[in-house]
Amino acid sequence: MSMALVRNPGEGTFYRYYDSVQEQVVSASETQGVVSVLRLTMRQADAPPLHTHSREDESWVVLSGRVRFWVGSTSLDDCDVHDAEPGAYVFGPRSVPHTFQPLTTTAGMLVINNPGTIEGYFRSIGPADARQDTDHADLLARYGVTLLDAPPTRPRPS
Repeated sequence: MSMALVRNPGEGTFYRYYDSVQEQVVSASETQGVVSVLRLTMRQADAPPLHTHSREDESWVVLSGRVRFWVGSTSLDDCDVHDAEPGAYVFGPRSVPHTFQPLTTTAGMLVINNPGTIEGYFRSIGPADARQDTDHADLLARYGVTLLDAPPTRPRPS
């Protein structure tokens, strides 16, 4: 049976992902696998490598701060670059290379994955001193994620 869900900030389940804490706002198990939603405060050092998802579309809602998105190529230098302000919605269809990084010290974001199975990857990583995605390339591949290029090291000019 499907039910509407209202979850205010802080009412989700919190878990460690590398050296940050994420809030699982809505889990795949609550939506019969349709969607997974995370709320996070992201630092510049938290930028993921340029990557693709083969199994889900990904969307972001910028809640605070400014976030730069790189999309559309297998190299950061060849990607289209877009800056998103608070309130912006960004859509990343499956198989389109992308990454993102706050331009501000931190940025608050909702990360939405349809379907929601990728949340199993995020939860399986657990705590670590720093983000090391390449150490988990085999696990990422099991979730249909392919790493393409290193993450941005600092906000690059657009």
